[in-house]
Amino acid sequence: MPFRPLIPASRPALGALLVAALSLSGCVSIGGKAPATLLALSSDATVPAGQGASGTLAKSVVVMEPSADARVSVLRVPVQIDASNVAYIKKTQWVERPARQLQHLIAETLRAKGGRLVVESDIDQWQQRLSGRLLAMGYDLPSHSAVVRFDAVKEAPGGQIETRRFEARVPNVSDDAAAIGPALNQAANDVARQVVDWLG
Repeated sequence: MPFRPLIPASRPALGALLVAALSLSGCVSIGGKAPATLLALSSDATVPAGQGASGTLAKSVVVMEPSADARVSVLRVPVQIDASNVAYIKKTQWVERPARQLQHLIAETLRAKGGRLVVESDIDQWQQRLSGRLLAMGYDLPSHSAVVRFDAVKEAPGGQIETRRFEARVPNVSDDAAAIGPALNQAANDVARQVVDWLG
């Protein structure tokens, strides 16, 4: 078969190829479409810049990421329709797992209280360790409330364990993301304060 040199495409042919490529790009998505609203928890009690803490690991407080119920182990924001039905708010999600955000919130609230070294990773030595299970962080439709519910587990050296359930509700919240986001942040901060007071 004789060799045939490549012939440069004409301008109309190049234009047609370009149009085809652009139309194809409309069908291909690189990454998912960003939701209209991204929610994040922010602590009401923050540590001022320049302030720190020191101490030994044996005297530290370890704040672990809680486990979470299935309905709150995702980035979407749950809506409790009734006792057995759950939906999710459209076009809205968390920037990070709710359980991890609650971990950061409790740790920051504890640091702001001062006087103790707070660690957010598992270590071998500690004075107290906080873990638990996040049961709810979403919107309750029947009561029009933002709800955060957390089962906390406090451990001390020697095997001493104490548990307690914490809950905070913000009532009279409309069922849209603009209202639910701030209400959940308020409820989560309330739970964080309760937990820190309990830790002592």
